[in-house]
Amino acid sequence: MNAILLMQASNGNPGLMIALAFAGAIVMVVAAGFIFSRLDKIRRVKTEKELATLRLAAEAEAQKIIAQAESQAKTEFIKNREKFDAETETKRDELRTEEKRLSKREDIVDQKLETLNTKERMLDAAENALSEREKALAAKDRHLNEVIAQQKSQLLKVANLSMEEAKNLLLARVEKDMEKESAQLIQKSLEQARETAESQAREIIISAIQRYAAEHTCDSTVATVDIPSDEMKGRVIGREGRNIRAFEKATGMDVIVDDTPGVVVVSGFDPIRREVARRSLEKLIQDGRIHPTRIEEIVANTEKEVNKQVFEYGKEALIEANVRQMHNKLVELLGRLHFRTSYGQNVLKHSIEVAYLAQVIAEELGLNGSLARRCGLLHDIGKAVDHEVEGGHPEIGADLCKRYGEKDEIINAVGGHHGDVEASSIYTPIVAAADAISASRPGARRETLERYVQRLQKLEEIATSFEGVSQAYAIQAGREVRVIVNAEQVDDRLSGKMARDIAKRIEDEMEYPGEVKVTLVREVRCVEFAR
Repeated sequence: MNAILLMQASNGNPGLMIALAFAGAIVMVVAAGFIFSRLDKIRRVKTEKELATLRLAAEAEAQKIIAQAESQAKTEFIKNREKFDAETETKRDELRTEEKRLSKREDIVDQKLETLNTKERMLDAAENALSEREKALAAKDRHLNEVIAQQKSQLLKVANLSMEEAKNLLLARVEKDMEKESAQLIQKSLEQARETAESQAREIIISAIQRYAAEHTCDSTVATVDIPSDEMKGRVIGREGRNIRAFEKATGMDVIVDDTPGVVVVSGFDPIRREVARRSLEKLIQDGRIHPTRIEEIVANTEKEVNKQVFEYGKEALIEANVRQMHNKLVELLGRLHFRTSYGQNVLKHSIEVAYLAQVIAEELGLNGSLARRCGLLHDIGKAVDHEVEGGHPEIGADLCKRYGEKDEIINAVGGHHGDVEASSIYTPIVAAADAISASRPGARRETLERYVQRLQKLEEIATSFEGVSQAYAIQAGREVRVIVNAEQVDDRLSGKMARDIAKRIEDEMEYPGEVKVTLVREVRCVEFAR
């Protein structure tokens, strides 16, 4: 409004108008500053009031918080004080208990010290007594030495002997007496040991035989092939014998075709090749197509089948004998034993039987049954290749076991089960005993009549070769030889030695299953006639 009035008043004067405008502006600035100052003062007052209010509220809240904190602190202090008191009381109880225990232990230690002091006093008393006794014994010893010296002097004077001569005479008498007593004692000890050993050995062997009872007679490999007709026999021979020659060349076996009706015999030393030849001939007869090319094809296929079956036989033997982790070559050689026989006894079945018998004997003696079973299973492994390698089957078997990483006990048992190698392990005589049991049990082996007669003649020949033997008879199927000696040439003292010498020579020069009993008879007959 004032601005408007000023503008109306200054319409006729521009300079005045500017001055008025400038004055109005100043007034407006002053007014605005006054207003702002007033407003700022009002706002400051209001702010101070709010701050006072907030300060009062904060102080009240702080007082409240301080009161709560003091209350919580008092509560926590009370709890901690109670807990401290409880723990302190527990520690005091533990200390009182430990104090009682230490007091008791101190009493025990005092008692032991008292006991030790008492023993020490007793030992001192005993030591003093021993010292006195030693002095008394020393005095007695000196007195006895003096008496003995006097007696020796008197004896030497009476006997007219020097001291050295009397000593030698006395020693000779004592030695003679001791020799007799020693001989009696040794004889008594030997008799007791022999009775005990025989009794225990008999029990162990009986137990082993009872626990493992195999079939009495094992199957033997028969290398014969049945021919259905003479016409088929002619086809086997072939034109001018070409088929049979091709067959013998392919198999390495001899084929014997004689006048025996319906049978062709395959002969050869190798049991595997003999089995290959037998099976091949059977397949050719069943097939009917018999010519050299077909023969070679059948023989090759059959050889593969037999080799595969040989390994299977070996694995089955390991499973049956409960033997694990063996070299594949040894497994194959075990399978080859299925086709090998000894005196009509299947060697693989015999090896399994020996394995179980060795295990039983070893366990009865407190030894490792598993190791004994492995030794028994491998003891005749050399028979699988004894027709191919020079030497006896124990030596061959030991070399094979050594080559394929078997233990030293097994190698010694395989090489020494017939006594060819000195036994360095307890398992060697165990395997030898099990082998003898398996071979000599009734029905295990059989001999031809010719070999049986030769064995009896050899027994009688060995017995009669000794000087002083009048007659000798092999009885009980060759298991005993009865020797009759001349009573004038052989006395009682030499009879036992001659019987042992005959038995030793039989062991060295003959092979036989089981054992041979040597019975020597010395008889004096005095004949007179009353007329």
